Amino acid sequence: MGSFSIWHWLVVLAVVLLVFGTRKLRGLGGDLGGAIKGFKEAMQEGQSTAQVEDKNLASNMSPNVQETARH
Repeated sequence: MGSFSIWHWLVVLAVVLLVFGTRKLRGLGGDLGGAIKGFKEAMQEGQSTAQVEDKNLASNMSPNVQETARH
């Protein structure tokens, strides 16, 4: 009941290939890669938008509020 050997994983891979076929697995991999790429782009876009909003908020604050926010 220890860890699986390389032979166990090769048998599992062979069964998966037989059940799903290489075309479906390739399509699944492409879809997964596209989803990850889209997620990363959205995260970068969200971070840049948040930075712009922070700068706008800081420029709209009165000097007294800016001084308090720095401390």
